Amino acid sequence: CHYVLDSLLQAGIPAIFDATNLREEHRRQVYRIADKHGAKLILVWLEAPPALVHQRLDARGRRADREDVSDADRDVYQRLRRDIEPIERPHLTVDTSTDIEPAIAAVLAEIQGPPNQRGASS
Repeated sequence: CHYVLDSLLQAGIPAIFDATNLREEHRRQVYRIADKHGAKLILVWLEAPPALVHQRLDARGRRADREDVSDADRDVYQRLRRDIEPIERPHLTVDTSTDIEPAIAAVLAEIQGPPNQRGASS
């Protein structure tokens, strides 16, 4: 994924890198790639209350959404939660348990705003 991101930015093609980067050491590689190409980096952290996450995972287990091909379950969620580290750069935080339209508007404003290599403001 990092190679593809690097190649796209090298070619001047905007990219969205959607990944579960829970540890800052993993995010730093994305930071380096964006910085190398002078790309505008907008970081967005998605979160939801654990009870809602469990409901969503239970629905996934029942295959309620046929397009959801992930096999992550409650065990995976609990294991990954232990690895969460704060994001060192400015970022947007989106609570997906509420209306996300304002967050989408904020991301679009960041995309359309002036160049900014250090990410969105909180």
